[in-house]
Amino acid sequence: MSQESIAAGAIAGSIRSEAGRGQWSSRWVFFLAATGSAVGLGNIWKFPYITGQNGGGAFVLVYLACILAIGIPLLMAEVMIGRRGRANPEGAIAAVAREAGASRHWRRIGSLAVLTGFLVLSYYAVIAGWTVAYTPAALSGSFVGLNAESSGALFNTLLADPWRLTAYGSFVLLLTLGIVAFGVRDGLERSLRFMMPGLFLILLVLVGYAATTGHFMQAVEFLFAPDFSKLTGKGVLIALGHAFFTLSLASGAMMAYGSYLPAGTSIVRTSLMVAATDTTVALLAGLAIFPLVFANGMEPGSGPGLVFVTLPIAFGQMPLGALFGGLFFVMLALAALTSTISLSEPTIAWLGERFGMGRVKAVLLSGAAVWLLSLGSVLSFNHWSEVTLFGKTFFDGLDFLTSNLMMPLGGLFTVLFTGWVMKRAIAAQALGLDQSGAFGLWWLAIRWITPLAIALMFLHSLGLF
Repeated sequence: MSQESIAAGAIAGSIRSEAGRGQWSSRWVFFLAATGSAVGLGNIWKFPYITGQNGGGAFVLVYLACILAIGIPLLMAEVMIGRRGRANPEGAIAAVAREAGASRHWRRIGSLAVLTGFLVLSYYAVIAGWTVAYTPAALSGSFVGLNAESSGALFNTLLADPWRLTAYGSFVLLLTLGIVAFGVRDGLERSLRFMMPGLFLILLVLVGYAATTGHFMQAVEFLFAPDFSKLTGKGVLIALGHAFFTLSLASGAMMAYGSYLPAGTSIVRTSLMVAATDTTVALLAGLAIFPLVFANGMEPGSGPGLVFVTLPIAFGQMPLGALFGGLFFVMLALAALTSTISLSEPTIAWLGERFGMGRVKAVLLSGAAVWLLSLGSVLSFNHWSEVTLFGKTFFDGLDFLTSNLMMPLGGLFTVLFTGWVMKRAIAAQALGLDQSGAFGLWWLAIRWITPLAIALMFLHSLGLF
């Protein structure tokens, strides 16, 4: 069969599948959805503490460079493949591979992405449950009078109670699956239309409040005045890794969301908007958090406990701390929910399209499986805390497997597939660009710069250098 016949068959199949699938109503809605997928606990919980641990402004500058070199090229590739294939990640890559006359085994990249999203959701929902648990505690004034010891004890008490962790994690999963069960337009789209603007509004209110603490300029200087003497080689690789993960890449989410993108929508413009908004949210989170940290004489590099141990102390000491603490954890819960929604979609789409399941049945089946797996993460903080494999608990093991192995490998194979298997002309057509100028820069990145950077990150994650 000729290459033209293969391409024609793939495109015809794409058109047929598009007619029977859900689709975002506009570019704006896709922007909200993709941004919601990217904006999560990584922006508001992780970014501030890794910035604090790695010297502030210099780390931020390297992180921004990594977004340009890795995040945006890979994001464009995933959205492009999703829209070109008009299917779940496995089906989309299979369709694009057929169009290129390549081996059907390339679809395994999509299978890996679906599995990665499924595994991440199982423990991400547990962490999201922490934000739900802390919201009523903040609003009720439970943080008043906390010190380092009592705040740490409050968090440890939560982790030690498997029933509470299960209840809060289950609540997040039920809410997530209840939303996605209604489909693209009635479920995902309707929920994101109010959740994302609500998240941004709360974040701006918190930044506004942080500006009144008297330490706002100190936070600005910490975030934006680079001191490269504080940046280590390890810090550069952490920035590289976070740029990769913060955009919700290699988990199937962006391919699945891209498959619902209307024809004619600019993938380049939308991807740039998503990356810019995601980065802006991370920086605004820093501007909301660090003034409170500095105002209370705390350390910005206090690690993962910055949000759940350090900040409650600050909220307990400040005027209107219950109100602003409550708003902060509501925002954190919304950010987590937008991400759990996107992480659930690849598995649901895969079940529906691979096995012909109705959406509700796919939601119930995937939800039950995720919930059962999440119990392992819950128990790893208490009853199974002494049970380890290769020195890691169930939770830590899943996190290491997905973050250090599956995501880098999935991202690496995706850029190799895009840059070396897809035809240059087809990629340019799919992106809506001619084969020069901006496309030339993207093609250079996707073939050489991005895979090299991901390979370095992968080798470092394995402790090989």
